[in-house]
Amino acid sequence: MELVTHKKFKNGRLMPWGKGTVVSGAKGFVYLCGNTATADDYDPAGKKGGGFTGDAAAQWRAILTNIKSDLEDLGSTLDYLIRLTFFIKGPFPDGGVLSSPNFRLDVLDEFFAEHCPKHCSYNNPPPSEVIGVAALAQADIVVEIVAMAALPD
Repeated sequence: MELVTHKKFKNGRLMPWGKGTVVSGAKGFVYLCGNTATADDYDPAGKKGGGFTGDAAAQWRAILTNIKSDLEDLGSTLDYLIRLTFFIKGPFPDGGVLSSPNFRLDVLDEFFAEHCPKHCSYNNPPPSEVIGVAALAQADIVVEIVAMAALPD
């Protein structure tokens, strides 16, 4: 199987997401449902509850860890990610989702630097969308991430 992610440039500047990924020779695909983290999840210290309410960085870390685990459970890995969709809860003080304190590209890059460096925003990340929303499933959820990956041959 081969995955080729093409870099996205805008006005000559490299964007922190890919333009698209061409997949050839995959035996299939994994479509993950939206992943969230709530106070009912385990926090990074392994304690039940707490740790996530209003903490965007902690939610991002937990969600990305869940995505990694889910992909592995279903026969794929982060190496085969081909698309990510981020739903970010407002408010958006400067009128855009990327200005929201709930959008944490820094946490995304930290996670990928440790687990799959090729997907860091400064390398060759998969294509993605960032969508601003007024609410998610529960009041304390500030981010939801949907992932798609290829199944290796």
